[in-house]
Amino acid sequence: MNPVPYRSRWMDDELELFRDAARRFVENEIVPNDARWRDQHHVDRDLWNKAGEVGLLCTDIPAEYGGVGGDARHEAVVVEEMGRRGITSFGHMVHSILAHYVLNYGSEDQKRDWLPRMASGELVGAIAMTEPGAGSDLQAVKMRAVREGDHYVLNGAKTFISNGLHAGLVGVVAKTDPARGAKGISIVMVETKDLPGYRVGRVLEKIGQHGWDTAELFFDDCRVPAHWLLGPAEGQGFVQLMRDLPYERALLALGGVAAMEYALELTTAYVRERKAFGQALLEMQNTRFKLAEVKTQVQVARVFIDDCIDRLSTGTLDTVTASMAKYWITDAQCRVMDECLQLFGGYGYMREYPISQLYADSRVQRIYGGANEIMKEIVARSL
Repeated sequence: MNPVPYRSRWMDDELELFRDAARRFVENEIVPNDARWRDQHHVDRDLWNKAGEVGLLCTDIPAEYGGVGGDARHEAVVVEEMGRRGITSFGHMVHSILAHYVLNYGSEDQKRDWLPRMASGELVGAIAMTEPGAGSDLQAVKMRAVREGDHYVLNGAKTFISNGLHAGLVGVVAKTDPARGAKGISIVMVETKDLPGYRVGRVLEKIGQHGWDTAELFFDDCRVPAHWLLGPAEGQGFVQLMRDLPYERALLALGGVAAMEYALELTTAYVRERKAFGQALLEMQNTRFKLAEVKTQVQVARVFIDDCIDRLSTGTLDTVTASMAKYWITDAQCRVMDECLQLFGGYGYMREYPISQLYADSRVQRIYGGANEIMKEIVARSL
């Protein structure tokens, strides 16, 4: 007996229409080019403008600032439509996260200047947190932003910066007062075009997510206007980051669920057709039991993340729950990809098969957005 088809409780008819538009864009503009982008290690720059034209950027930013005027559910739809085709080349999620920092903590002038250009794709957003010696431990950053009159002077290096190659607006996490620890961290927004002292280094070679430009950024005596500081005063950066991380972590977890659902779909289709010892793989008990385990994990993850997205859209998602979702779902994602790849046998190890890309692309999910060990520490502190 087949189960009743599941529908996320946060979906409605208007969102279904939006999903149709997002799906068409993914199928027509991204899927045909994704292999090429993986080879060149970045998407074409004009993809950002195309996405802006059809309303797929800054979907939950108010219309008065150039956004679509939706809520977190609209952003969730875009994340799902990318995930359901295994797309990791387009860094729209980081772009949206930066837009939220501007919306939540920026001045009115900053919001009216940057957000419309982010929504149109004119500005590509990136967040520069990680350094060669500082990852999940943000208090260890060495990047300096020193106030000199009406400017800040930035010096330092950032690494593993998603959207780094095309970034036109970067939220730079820097020390404005090193003696104050976490209270001395600020976010300084940086428009990169023609900025003296700003330099993009290598686009880094990664195990997976080959089409997503992940780069090194260098700041050598970069002078930026003091009014590009995010927030009313210095020292707000750490708090700003902590408050907005549930948004990022919920979307990362949602992307993990969508990727798992895609992997299950691909694997089920493959084992129906692939034969061994005179029968389809799906007719073998081991295959059936493995896929039963995978389907159960995916369904549990789906129900959990749907609750998180529902709460995110109403402003009630807390840090602990988002941390649980991020660590548990991305751990499950890596297990599921491993099980699915195994059922493909040797073909699963070939790059031409999407399951191999899903397998490689998934591994970083347990690292970025806060390593899963940090997520467990956050959960443990709530006990």
